[in-house]
Amino acid sequence: MTTRTFGHTGTAVPPIGQGTWQIDGRDDEAAIGALRHGLDLGLTHIDTAEMYDEAEPLIAKAVAGRRDEIFLVSKVLPHNASRAGTVAACERSLRRLKTDRLDCYLLHWRGGEPLADTVAAFEQLKRDGKILSWGVSNFDESDLDDLAAVAPPSAIACNQVLYHLQERAIEHAVLPWCERHGVAVVGYSPFGHDRFPASASASGQVLAQVAARHGATPRQVALAFLTRRPALFTIPKAGNPTHVEENAGAAALALPASDIAMLDAAFPRGRPRSLPMI
Repeated sequence: MTTRTFGHTGTAVPPIGQGTWQIDGRDDEAAIGALRHGLDLGLTHIDTAEMYDEAEPLIAKAVAGRRDEIFLVSKVLPHNASRAGTVAACERSLRRLKTDRLDCYLLHWRGGEPLADTVAAFEQLKRDGKILSWGVSNFDESDLDDLAAVAPPSAIACNQVLYHLQERAIEHAVLPWCERHGVAVVGYSPFGHDRFPASASASGQVLAQVAARHGATPRQVALAFLTRRPALFTIPKAGNPTHVEENAGAAALALPASDIAMLDAAFPRGRPRSLPMI
């Protein structure tokens, strides 16, 4: 599995990871098996959050005995993101995940707590060895400016944002900001959360054409496009072994400039607007 440096962390991380939002908790063994299969295939970036119900305990079972292989990320909810609240939330996540540290810890979205207090908590957690790096999720350009004003230099590891073929708003301002500041961009819901292009649609046909040229699937082409730049990472959900294998196969797909241009035309960025999120 190919890797790239994750923001300022210096850590090599695969561009395609495993998301756990809405992972099926009705069949723990199947979900655990899918996550483990992903690890076997090199999908070692696992993303979760305190908001994701039972995902953290499930992940603990999936990574048991393999923690050192994993780039493990979780998130604090905004209403918990005071200085003391962030530390307490992190400690709860560590207990649920049965680990002594997170590789990266994120503020899930901006809320009412002062950013300076959340950053102070993140830095404290780093000093204590409970997290190795920190970042944010769902931050627009103005939010990132505010964050940078209260953060130590080169402290922001990543910004996790909604990013799929039919939702490319981050490319106007957020992605350029992150690239200028050495911040990794992690796209969530890369298949559009039930909005993946229909095969009969004009854009879906372009996607299929590109996929056919490479002996790939349309979803693999989508993942390759969404990770086409060095700052870009993505975390499709680890749903079942078949989907995990398809996701992992996209890591070896390098799209030439001609294919990127075709996809760029078929899935236009649209006009600049505020950052979307789900």
